[in-house]
Amino acid sequence: MRYVTPPPNPLPQGEGEYPAVMTDAELRALLIDCLALWDVRAHVTADDNAMKIAAPDGPYTVHRAAPDMRPARWLLQTPARAAANRPPRATPSIVALLAALRNALGAEGGNRLRIGMGAPSS
Repeated sequence: MRYVTPPPNPLPQGEGEYPAVMTDAELRALLIDCLALWDVRAHVTADDNAMKIAAPDGPYTVHRAAPDMRPARWLLQTPARAAANRPPRATPSIVALLAALRNALGAEGGNRLRIGMGAPSS
């Protein structure tokens, strides 16, 4: 196993990043897992250049942003934005994309991890 040591000084965003690119299969699997976790009944299909999410309230589309759009990395089109003739929402990371998708779907955020002192046991 080869370990890669990160550079000692911070670099501008996008420079010196590890060459990890999420494949379409990984993105589709992540979206399917998130929809199941959020208890949203929807179907994810891969298109030539996007992921299509068929949800009860309409179609959602996830695209990769063009390199010249950096720091935006993902584009999310929702039924509401499409109906209002608005462009897809640009997000800077996969985490931001998933948060925007969860909010647009109206899904619950789930339980949050809480760390602290518990009640004393009797």
